[in-house]
Amino acid sequence: MSILLVDDFDEEREFLQAVLRKAGYGPMVTAESGRQALELLGVMGRRISPCDPDVILMDMMMPDIDGLEACRQIRSLERLEHTPIIMITAKTDTADLQAAYTAGATDFLRKPIAPVELVARVSTALSLKQELDARITREQELVAKTEELELALKELKSLRGLIAICSKCKRVRSDGTYRKRIEDYLEQCFERKLERDICPDCMEQSYPKAG
Repeated sequence: MSILLVDDFDEEREFLQAVLRKAGYGPMVTAESGRQALELLGVMGRRISPCDPDVILMDMMMPDIDGLEACRQIRSLERLEHTPIIMITAKTDTADLQAAYTAGATDFLRKPIAPVELVARVSTALSLKQELDARITREQELVAKTEELELALKELKSLRGLIAICSKCKRVRSDGTYRKRIEDYLEQCFERKLERDICPDCMEQSYPKAG
């Protein structure tokens, strides 16, 4: 589980790293500005191997690109639209917290940060990320299975059409010519081997019992 820490003060980043590392979390990537965070995430400019964290901790008040604007830009990227973002702020006004949620923040931490609360919020965010990843995987598997069933249904419906069979040699017309034996045609359509057998009537006609 990887964590991205974004804060313009070295002391704050070091504090967050120390607390989370002591709690057993890592690896961690740090950014000293909103702009650098967006560059690491591949939101601004092209990056060959963009950072793909499981949770982001971001200070709200930063120069140039603040936490709110960085959060909005992160949410604009489909790859990161479900990544938990915990906003860190010294503000406690309802309007400021509402602005954080509107920008796309998942949760927030008030400064000064209590280590116990930091670990608890990160743990909750990581659990949320795991649940979302599992749900997305299940949805993708369901879509793939639905596509397989739709294809199978389409192939089955195609078998309802008229099949031209030679009344003499019993070959099926394929691509305009009578090329395939009916057995080969059915095996191809159903992808199953046919079991050769002889019915009682044919057995009687072919091998009549001695009178």
